Amino acid sequence: MNQYHIAVVVGSLRRDSFNRKLAHALALLAPAEFTFKQVQIDDLPLYNQDDDGHQAASVLRLKAEIKQAQGLLFVTPEYNRSMPGVLKNAIDHASRPYGQSAWAGKPAGVLGVSVGAIGTALAQQHLRNVLAYLDVPTLGQPEVFLQAKDDLFGADGGIGAGSKKFLQEWMDRYVAWVKKHAA
Repeated sequence: MNQYHIAVVVGSLRRDSFNRKLAHALALLAPAEFTFKQVQIDDLPLYNQDDDGHQAASVLRLKAEIKQAQGLLFVTPEYNRSMPGVLKNAIDHASRPYGQSAWAGKPAGVLGVSVGAIGTALAQQHLRNVLAYLDVPTLGQPEVFLQAKDDLFGADGGIGAGSKKFLQEWMDRYVAWVKKHAA
C-alpha cells in the first residue's frame, strides 16, 4: 500500500483557530494510507527577494516539508475578502527563487471555515488563482465554504454529525485527486 504524506497549510496563526480545528478534523476522515502534517509558517520572515540567495532556515524547512509531501491541503480563513498575509507570505517563500518552487505539481485541496455566511469563498478564489499560477493542480469540486456554527465539530474534535457526510464526500474526492496526480 502506498503512503501519502500531506502537507497542511493553515492560514491562521490563532491558537484556537477554527481552521486549525478543521484541518485536524478532516484528517480523521482520511483513509489510513494518508497522513497529514501541519507545516509551520509562524516563524517565516517577511518575503524579500533580496534573501532568495540565502533563505532563512525556517524557509528551507518549509520548502523541504512541501517537497517531501505527495499532496497539499490549504485550510484558510478569510481576512478582508482575501487570504491572510501569513499564508501569502508562506506561498511566496516556498515558490522562490524563481524556477525553484516547492509547490509545482503537488495536488491540492482548498477549503476553509469562517463565522461569516459566505465562509471563505473569496479567500479561496484568490488562493486558487495563485495556485494556478504556481502549477498546483487543485481540486475544483465540491467547493467547501463552511460557516462556523456550534455543531461543526463534535465533542471528540472530529466533524459534527450535521457536516460529516458532506465533508466525508469531499475527503473521498480529495483522496482520489491526490492519488491521480501524485508523482
